[in-house]
Amino acid sequence: MHISVVGAAGMVGSQITAEALSRGHQVDAYTRSGRTTDLTATQPLALTDTDAVAQVVNASDATVITVGGRDDYEAVVAAHERLIAARPTGRVLVVGGAGALPVGNQRLLDSPDFPAAYLPEATAFARVYDDYAASEGLNWTMIAPSPEIAPGVRTGHYVDGGNGLAGGFVSTQDFAVAALDELENPAHAGERFSVASTDEAAARG
Repeated sequence: MHISVVGAAGMVGSQITAEALSRGHQVDAYTRSGRTTDLTATQPLALTDTDAVAQVVNASDATVITVGGRDDYEAVVAAHERLIAARPTGRVLVVGGAGALPVGNQRLLDSPDFPAAYLPEATAFARVYDDYAASEGLNWTMIAPSPEIAPGVRTGHYVDGGNGLAGGFVSTQDFAVAALDELENPAHAGERFSVASTDEAAARG
């Protein structure tokens, strides 16, 4: 499979790139700078360059977009809006956030004890999810992590929580396993799903 990863040098993107390469896929890795990483050389690509991103999506069997946008969340939201409007024909797997996942009759980010420091990011990716959910004619899936995601151990086992919280922690390695499993055997076309490591203690290492 020809997989493109936009944001391939990030904490999540680098693990998805590594997992895809370990499974023998052809991987085109993209970063804003195009710098060489420990895994592979990358090509320069900004998510805000809608035409270029759409071309990458259309030229790939699947494209993973894992851009956090801590420098400018509004720019990331706008970039996704423009990509949706461009209606690329290829398949897109978007890495979302846990904050927008429903918990009971509200979103996690709306709970009174949600950390204020994470609200800007959570709110931005809630908007990104809403935009994809409202789109038509787009081949998309969103994968959301647990509230806590960090580098740990690749256990290879995870819980698929569907469109709800799957658990409290997922290692970036197990998250990447879930992402590649979805790319290889699509089960969530046109929807969001969340993942958590099955054995959270083992996944923490």
